[in-house]
Amino acid sequence: MTAEIDVLQPGLFSTIQDPGRFGFREYGVPLSGPMDSYAYRLANLILQNDPQNPVLEITQIGPKLLFNAPASIVITGGNLSPAINGSGISNNRIHRLAANDILSFGKQVLGSRAYLAIKGGFSSSKVLNSFSWYEGLTPYFRLEKGMTLSFLKDDREDLKSTSSLGYRDNYLKEYKIPVFPGPEFEKLPTRLRSKIFSNPFTIAPSSNRMAFQFLEDFENDLLPMLTGPVIPGTIQITPSGKLIVLMRDCQTTGGYPRVLQVSEKGVNILSQKMIGEKVKFELIKE
Repeated sequence: MTAEIDVLQPGLFSTIQDPGRFGFREYGVPLSGPMDSYAYRLANLILQNDPQNPVLEITQIGPKLLFNAPASIVITGGNLSPAINGSGISNNRIHRLAANDILSFGKQVLGSRAYLAIKGGFSSSKVLNSFSWYEGLTPYFRLEKGMTLSFLKDDREDLKSTSSLGYRDNYLKEYKIPVFPGPEFEKLPTRLRSKIFSNPFTIAPSSNRMAFQFLEDFENDLLPMLTGPVIPGTIQITPSGKLIVLMRDCQTTGGYPRVLQVSEKGVNILSQKMIGEKVKFELIKE
């Protein structure tokens, strides 16, 4: 049986995400999925959910949600000051809500994205084998005021487990982004290969689920290339000297040189950074 959540306030940018939309890249369909895959997996794991269950990804400013039925929830990832009926709650813990309880968020304390999982999972329409929202493909691409979310009703009063789950949230404070050399990395002059790892880069306001951009210019004398495959974490350099890190909603091909590839851990770290924060790329030693 399903129950409902009323969206009283949508927040800045909140979306339903599952592991991603695989098997359709040849048609130009992005992978999508959670920006921070570690926080996503952790949320479902704590609740003993199916690891494929969709969750709500919340960016910077969280929504205000009215639960019309009891539910067990977990919030992971960034600390956006979650509260039930105005009383603060902790991340990475199971919380029980009663009918008519309100879940809200406040000050952005640490990190940029939080993940709300609910026991049983959100109930949403599946498009191309995924629940992940994407503009132009799914009926919705972000929460809207007045929208109703459905979830599978769970009548148990509490969840018990005989195991202890450890989690690591130190990555939320990390500023070094681990990377591998990209296909065109060796084409960079030696001095630029060194410079790309020694200089910090400041996250630009234009950063989003498609790509992160930086304020600083970077020298580029590489010739344009034919279109080649790209994936989340691919770092391209534009003719004007801008570095772009492709993220979960990125295109499937691109024509800019691919100088670096961010690791999965690196994508998780970067996804939790705020506009104006500085990061440095760190080459992973083989």
